[in-house]
Amino acid sequence: MTQPRPIRRPGILRRLASMFYEALLLVAVLAVLLFLPHWILGAFSHRLAAPVIVQAHAFIILLVYFLWFWSNGGQTLAMKTWRIRLLSRDGGPVSPVQALLRFLFAWPSIGLAGTGILWAFFDHERLFLHDRLAGTQLVMS
Repeated sequence: MTQPRPIRRPGILRRLASMFYEALLLVAVLAVLLFLPHWILGAFSHRLAAPVIVQAHAFIILLVYFLWFWSNGGQTLAMKTWRIRLLSRDGGPVSPVQALLRFLFAWPSIGLAGTGILWAFFDHERLFLHDRLAGTQLVMS
């Protein structure tokens, strides 16, 4: 009988570096999919979109980006670079519902002064708060 390999979790600094790199990549994604269309439409209509429209558009772009990558392979572009994979707590692939929950929980987790990130320093498995709530985990790939 073979023993299962122990789960190797990335360190907190590695996860933070991946998040920083992800933010840089998302600037480019948002520039193409958010700024460019609104700039072109504004140039033709001579009007700017309402801020709530721009914010909703950005939210939807980010939602689709993360849900697609997390549900299809468990890695975003930055996570591939840093060799980090998102799995469900049982070690299987992440379901679309778990990906959605992780995305939604990440906003307050990161936005409230990084409370959900700091949570990892006190969590016995070193999970971020949004991973704990969504039933997901980050592992080394």
